[in-house]
Amino acid sequence: MSTPERSSKNEHSVDGSSQEHSRCELDDAIARWLAEDPDQETVRELSELRASNVEAARMLFAGRIAFGTAGLRAPMGPGPLRMNQLVVRQTTAGLMRWLSDRSTGPVRVVIGFDARTNSKKFADEAARTVAANGGIAELIPEPTPTPVLARAVLDRSACAGVMITASHNPAPDNGYKLYLDDGIQLSSPADAEIAAAIDQVVSRVQQPSDASSELAMAPRSERVHELGSAVIDQHKKVAIGVLHTDARNISVLYTPVHGVGGAQALACFHAAGFPVPMVVAAQFGPDPNFSTAQYPNPEDPGALAPALAEAARLQQSGVDLDLIIANDPDADRLAVTVWQPDQGWIQLSGDHLGALLADHILRHSELGGHDLVVSSVVSSLLVPKMAAAVGVESVRTLTGFKWIARPIVDRPEARYLFGYEEALGFCIGNQVRDKDGISAALLIAEAAAEQRRNGRTLLDRLDRLFVQHGIHLTGQLVVDLGAMDQSDRALTKRKALALSPSSLAGIPVADREDLAEGRRLPPASGILLNLQDGSRVVVRPSGTEPKIKIYLEVVAAVESLDEVEEAKEVAKHKLEGLKRSVADLVAND
Repeated sequence: MSTPERSSKNEHSVDGSSQEHSRCELDDAIARWLAEDPDQETVRELSELRASNVEAARMLFAGRIAFGTAGLRAPMGPGPLRMNQLVVRQTTAGLMRWLSDRSTGPVRVVIGFDARTNSKKFADEAARTVAANGGIAELIPEPTPTPVLARAVLDRSACAGVMITASHNPAPDNGYKLYLDDGIQLSSPADAEIAAAIDQVVSRVQQPSDASSELAMAPRSERVHELGSAVIDQHKKVAIGVLHTDARNISVLYTPVHGVGGAQALACFHAAGFPVPMVVAAQFGPDPNFSTAQYPNPEDPGALAPALAEAARLQQSGVDLDLIIANDPDADRLAVTVWQPDQGWIQLSGDHLGALLADHILRHSELGGHDLVVSSVVSSLLVPKMAAAVGVESVRTLTGFKWIARPIVDRPEARYLFGYEEALGFCIGNQVRDKDGISAALLIAEAAAEQRRNGRTLLDRLDRLFVQHGIHLTGQLVVDLGAMDQSDRALTKRKALALSPSSLAGIPVADREDLAEGRRLPPASGILLNLQDGSRVVVRPSGTEPKIKIYLEVVAAVESLDEVEEAKEVAKHKLEGLKRSVADLVAND
């Protein structure tokens, strides 16, 4: 196990008596943990670490994993700041306490897991904890895509759903993603209430000899049910249901990037009547080590390198290819790369992919008076402009699908057509109330097949949207806080959120909005800078990583298709200038 980073550079600046007192408290905390930990591997790791590196052991007990984007996510290892069986047991016991206080009938929890190291073990731990606390655990027994679990919460009328996954995080990580009975990811205030319930469960164990009934485990029993293929079939039905036309003639190369989406994606393509995609064999089987992708995120160019190499091989052998489609390891995100005969392979940004999906939906839906499209505040303004042009309401939310999917239940009078965020997340309709990379893959394949039937590509269609609404080009800057200690991280975050320039790249700032004020959205950490020419800058801390993320958007007018390429160059120049200006401001602040 790697040695944890030190959380404070002043960690050793205490006198000897304080150090001894801290060591006694640490020894007590470790003893209590070892007495409760059911996993002999993490027991051994912690015991060895306590003997060899007390400061590294101390770092593992400097707090607990906090609920972030809908649950927990952290590297695997011993202690309350890592993902392990005891953290899963404690978290699930707290969840059961919270659910039991609010339920008048049986507490039913659906549980799924991906193919990461320990995911099945953690899922089984969660299921047995639900059963030990009087609930009914319904366990999907094989690794499955996250959208399948999200849909199963609704199909099974469950009180909650737990998905053991770390999505596209690196191989050492795992996580615990939580849905409530509405099928939407956990959000406030329930996250704080469940965190408090977990703390109550943990605090009941004060000494190594104590036993908490909520943590006392029983073997798998009649209260743990294994679900059959019906949940897989139901998701397949929902995914096929997003399609609008009979356009199916498209040639696709597909990769699940070593994740769990492969079988379900191919089954859905086949059932929908598409030619079954060719696959990137080196990445098709689930691999918890992600052997060909250091960062198994399809936003990272390296993750798609094997797909591009396979596409080149197929094209050299005479195979006609239109698209490369990739899901992330739990198949809730979608990346698309388009073959453009005069340019080669071009990967679509999340914003441009969102615009193409929205365009296809808006053009093929019978629009009424209460239709919605939803996007996050850091996503492009192109989709809201497209919606307005056809009289559809556009809703902007905070980042994360716990907010993007929320109008499905908060606005029951409206029809939810589409929701997206720039980080390759797409929610089509209201049947899976989270991002679903498989249904989105089917829809973009249909959109591409329609364009092919007309002798065009998705990029050609995007150019036509640019002529209608202006070229919208987005980019991102990232300030990585990972190498900083806690005090420097906090200082950098405060500086970033205090930015208040009068101009950027020579363009006056027309409006500055502090998202913490809750002017239009629920209060959140971040700032929004609107420039006079329609450009935008959004600064916000990441919810899952020690990073400050800065989102940029520029807009360039274009009058005709003949002028698109020239206007794209203008937009690129504007974006690069805005990036430099913002980077200089952050560096020199």
